[in-house]
Amino acid sequence: MNQTTITGLAEAGFCTPTVSHNAAGEERRVGFELEFSGISLEQTGAALSGALGGQIEPQSAAELGVEVADLGRFNVELDWAFLKRQAGGEQVEGWVKPLSEAAALLVPVEVVCPPLALSQLPRLDAMVEALRRAGAQGTEESLIAAYGVHINAEIPRLDAATLAAYLRAFALLQWWLVDAHEVDLARKISPYVDLYPEAYVRQLFSRAHPGLDDIFADYLQHNPSRNRALDLLPLLAEIDEKRVRERIDDAKIKPRPAFHYRLPNCQIERADWSLSDSWNTWCVVEALAARPDELAELGDRFLHAGRPLLGINRKDWLAFIDSWLRDHALA
Repeated sequence: MNQTTITGLAEAGFCTPTVSHNAAGEERRVGFELEFSGISLEQTGAALSGALGGQIEPQSAAELGVEVADLGRFNVELDWAFLKRQAGGEQVEGWVKPLSEAAALLVPVEVVCPPLALSQLPRLDAMVEALRRAGAQGTEESLIAAYGVHINAEIPRLDAATLAAYLRAFALLQWWLVDAHEVDLARKISPYVDLYPEAYVRQLFSRAHPGLDDIFADYLQHNPSRNRALDLLPLLAEIDEKRVRERIDDAKIKPRPAFHYRLPNCQIERADWSLSDSWNTWCVVEALAARPDELAELGDRFLHAGRPLLGINRKDWLAFIDSWLRDHALA
């Protein structure tokens, strides 16, 4: 796998992933989802439209779209599930509109960006700045909602070898990634970004060359939930939706040929924060996934580091991985 520099990415602070093009030779695409509060649905739409030059298309009291000619459709939504939880499960249709307008500090808003080519990612800086100026508040401003950034990175190739490499790279790095992102305590204790269980990590390295059947069986056995820091269900559903839904009947699983990475905080209120912060940390996973020999060596080390009944010593593994990444110029 070779590195191809994407013009403009480095200048804007975004790293170029080790594999920058997909199997068709096109630039890989990445979508971002941002969760925040502090501004209303309409203020969010206006900020996006002003920053990106898009056309606002209202849909309902809880959702609107911003269509940007050369980028695609940005969806802006109130967190409907959050509203229902706060309402004790009652119907909330009648008060969504006034709540959106009058209680922007309480109601989470989510911006779902379309999948963008790598070279288009710097365009999102203007969007983040506009939302910040409008008053958007991120992770640190909420004790009741675990706001974050989700990254939907297109997989370079939709095959078993590529899937296994990314799963193994993330699994080895998952504890390190929590520290690297400085994941907020409210998000750590929430159920939304659970890490892979150690038994699954061991299973990942127990098969020399897993096929798609192995990957499906192992993942669905150990991770029958969307609530994972690296949620593979949308990607598995892209390959075989029926098999996924037979195990997990969740309408929110939307098939797409992309990883769904949910660890980063949304620190949009900070003047020095950019989506590149989240993306560049994810790129450590990208880099390790492209090094099969090192993956195998680290996997063996992980398997042999486990203690009977106690498993891996997290502190020791973190110290080892941190040193290893620095020695290999990956972090």
